Amino acid sequence: MRHLVHPSIDDITVEGILHALSDPVRVAIYAELAASAGATICSNFLQVSDRSIPKSTLSQHFRALREAGLVRSERHGVEMRNVSRCKEIEQRFPGLIAAILNAHSVQATGRAGDARRKPAARKTKAA
Repeated sequence: MRHLVHPSIDDITVEGILHALSDPVRVAIYAELAASAGATICSNFLQVSDRSIPKSTLSQHFRALREAGLVRSERHGVEMRNVSRCKEIEQRFPGLIAAILNAHSVQATGRAGDARRKPAARKTKAA
């Protein structure tokens, strides 16, 4: 079994955080993790933002979040439990995570509103 890499708080960079959260699925996963009170297992994210995520893809997303220092993961049998490192990152980069998650929330709310407001396509008669 491979060892999981978790960077120390001093090795976490703004660039690494922004890169990891630049993917819409990863930022949705991280927003959910940040809002949860405890550890969350990977299989809870097989459905993200109305998308089905294959387990192999999900593993890659969690690896990117872990290597950027955004989550801490622990193996428990066959499950991988993940917890956000928001508090640690807040001490290193005050306000960064809150700003990113707020922007994600605003963007997600805007998308949902756009989907509700789009009128149905009209059928036109050929002349």
